Amino acid sequence: MQTQPHINSAKDLAPRFSQSENVARKTMTSREIAELVESRHDSVKRTIERLVERKVIGSPPMVEYLDGLGRPAAEYLICKRDSFVVVAQLSPEFTAALVDRWQELEGQVAQPLQLSTIEILQIAMESEKARLMLTAQVEQQATKIHSLENLFKEGMTHTQFCKGLNGVNVMQVGNYLEGRSWLYNESKSGTRHRVGSYARDKYMTEHQVDVTPHGKDPFISYTPVLLKRGAARLYDLYLAGELPMKKTWDGLFTHDKAMRGAA
Repeated sequence: MQTQPHINSAKDLAPRFSQSENVARKTMTSREIAELVESRHDSVKRTIERLVERKVIGSPPMVEYLDGLGRPAAEYLICKRDSFVVVAQLSPEFTAALVDRWQELEGQVAQPLQLSTIEILQIAMESEKARLMLTAQVEQQATKIHSLENLFKEGMTHTQFCKGLNGVNVMQVGNYLEGRSWLYNESKSGTRHRVGSYARDKYMTEHQVDVTPHGKDPFISYTPVLLKRGAARLYDLYLAGELPMKKTWDGLFTHDKAMRGAA
């Protein structure tokens, strides 16, 4: 369950500073980010919450403000590092606008420090390093999304999905997911997996079919099915080397057999 962020009142923490204040900005509000990337504020906040849940960024504080109609609302305060991650997730082409905005905010100090030429060069080098790292992260994310689009089809089971991942021992994936509380075995004599409460409607769901055998009592057959979020999580576990792999695996993380997963 996601932890709700602490909400400070306006008198506890002011989200904006005027140019006359001798205070360097350390955070940017989620509203400012929404304006920069030309997106809805509620959409930006949802993106921040997803990144927090995935532990990509830290859990930011939240402050109250009055919207244009004088109604109470809330916004996140995002640190500089996390703001780059959020913008990269929302819209990579607006990264330059974010850099310009941070330069503007950091220039709003009444008495800025006089930097030496060496310090300026060091800052420039660090900024370029950060930019290159961000670009690599964006490209990596784009590659992952493209891979998932090729691999995942609605209605896939975990076995079908993993057939498209090179080297995965698909016969052991069910037991592996049982160990992670995604599945549980409701059969005492064999293996009949059901979706566990931990993963239900989060990573997996179930398809059910009414079965009426000849001369026997009818029953319901359940088939665990991956949700898109579950497929993304499985793919992350694959790239991290945590899925059960075949002894004959060649050590390459590829998905050349992607279309077999739908078979």
